[in-house]
Amino acid sequence: MSAPLKQFEFSGAEPGPRLLITGAVHGDEFEPIFAIRRLISYFQDQATPPLARGGVTLIPVVNEAAFLRGHRCAEDGLDLARTCPGSEVGSITEQTAWRLSAAIRQADFYIDLHTGGTELAVQPLAGYMLHPNPHVLAHQRRMARAFNLPIIWGTSSELEGRSLSVARDAQVPAIYCEYLGSAVCDPVGIDAYFNGCLNVMAELGMLERTRAANLVEHVVENPRPNSGHMQVCNPSPVTGYFESHVTLGQPISRGESLGFVFPLDGGSPVPITATESGLVIVLRTFPRIREGESVGVILELTEG
Repeated sequence: MSAPLKQFEFSGAEPGPRLLITGAVHGDEFEPIFAIRRLISYFQDQATPPLARGGVTLIPVVNEAAFLRGHRCAEDGLDLARTCPGSEVGSITEQTAWRLSAAIRQADFYIDLHTGGTELAVQPLAGYMLHPNPHVLAHQRRMARAFNLPIIWGTSSELEGRSLSVARDAQVPAIYCEYLGSAVCDPVGIDAYFNGCLNVMAELGMLERTRAANLVEHVVENPRPNSGHMQVCNPSPVTGYFESHVTLGQPISRGESLGFVFPLDGGSPVPITATESGLVIVLRTFPRIREGESVGVILELTEG
């Protein structure tokens, strides 16, 4: 049986919204853990001005079983971000998804912090589902802009199994954020996540904070089915090792080379070409690649 989620709660002096912030839904994503631990210390510090209104629930490590393995998934092999709402009596990941889903439903707003994990790097972005409820969508757009990362990405509302699909069904405005990855823990990413969360709290009227200089460069909304599903973009047709020809954040045109996959049997290298034009916002940095896995994601710059 999975352990209860270890969460930390802080409340303001006046009534207000309840914000949930989670990290390590995948066990190999580290900047979120450190940023949330920093938020916990910030609110525990008696010298810190307390929350003015509402409350915040902080869960630095949602998927403890996966974290202890140092992998994206726990020992049952299930991806927590494809398993929600889970099951109270299922496998360890299904039970964790059940507990996470319950926490999301109790919130008024939700931020889910991610990275590219061990195998991928992601250009810093704040994303959200294009919720059919215009009131919820408006809140999500506000939250994403307030978080203040270079890219804002609104994508399909039809993806299932995710923390944001639970929030969607519960009418809870929610965003997710991505910041690099590649099995490192970037101090700049920790700072960006710490400040981004405080920025959103200020936007929601929970605390006082000077508005930061705007860092948003692109706002893109793509309602097409499977938009936002990073793992299916530009897949490798063979198993082997990937040699990249591009860098994260680089502009690229459709048909240009993302790199080559060298098959393990010594066969000819297989070129992988971009299926759209835009910016490289996800790039495989772990050379081993299995057939069907993504080498990268291109953000088409049709501004929303």
